[in-house]
Amino acid sequence: MLTGNFPQLRLRRLRKNENIRRMVRETILTPNDFIYPIFVVDGENIKEEIPSMPGQFRYSIDRLPEILSQVEELGIPAVILFGIPSHKDELGSDSYSERGIIQRAVRKIKQEFPNIYVITDVCFCEYTTHGHCGYLACSGEVCDVDNDRTLELLKKQVVSHAQAGADMVAPSGMMDGMIKAIREALDGAGFTDIPIMSYAAKYASAYYGPFRDAAESAPAFGDRRSYQMDPANSDEALREVALDIKEGADIVMVKPALAYLDVIRRVKNTFKYPTAAYNVSGEYSMVKAAALKGWVDERRIVIETLTSIKRAGADLILTYHALDAARWLREG
Repeated sequence: MLTGNFPQLRLRRLRKNENIRRMVRETILTPNDFIYPIFVVDGENIKEEIPSMPGQFRYSIDRLPEILSQVEELGIPAVILFGIPSHKDELGSDSYSERGIIQRAVRKIKQEFPNIYVITDVCFCEYTTHGHCGYLACSGEVCDVDNDRTLELLKKQVVSHAQAGADMVAPSGMMDGMIKAIREALDGAGFTDIPIMSYAAKYASAYYGPFRDAAESAPAFGDRRSYQMDPANSDEALREVALDIKEGADIVMVKPALAYLDVIRRVKNTFKYPTAAYNVSGEYSMVKAAALKGWVDERRIVIETLTSIKRAGADLILTYHALDAARWLREG
């Protein structure tokens, strides 16, 4: 606590110029903090911009080296992959097929960019005809995701990702018991060294809109509030995180980031556990839209935003700003 009083104590002394500000800076942002999300599509020679996410693209597997070479050159250690298959069905079978879009992408990356750490998103919404995050059970006109049947499909998916060469799996469906089921499946298949980054506190958020455009994963009906968290709750987030840690998660995640900085801080303070935060598509697109209008200084607002997420307690930040932010940080 402060021991002196004005005028003897003047806090502005340590803000005098950039050198002293850098010397006393409490939160240091570096490219090592970033995980870059990449959308992968079936086909050849595809690089198509996502309309609702300016500057972000869907890539076919043969064009992944274009973006991965930038990731590697900028010193960003990891990517997370989201697959958009050409074939969808009720069970999302492409998600656990040996020839699935993600499985082929992982093999390509590990062959050509062995030093990039590859994380795979583990879910079903991109792969199912109904756009929900698992096995859909219906009673009359009422449908919902069947939690326990979905766990069996998740086991198949994570093992197929590990067999393809994934370095880490990141289940995002918010199914009860998913971490326990995934850990047992990986261990049973001999992949005891594959860590799990759990989307432990994933909220039913309006900030996901552009992602659903990018990944073609909008629900065909209804919404996901029966399995994703209510935005009004933070105590519940701690219960979710506690269960995932107990079940074997190696990293826990809060998603989205900006509207949930308080949750990130509570998770970090409570568990002292490796914590990730997802700076999601809606957060990204709002900044890009304002920057394109000339309403904000994109460089300054991005660095300020990412710094705030780290300051809140995130050890890792999944962000579509990663390439630009890494360049700006390099430039100083």
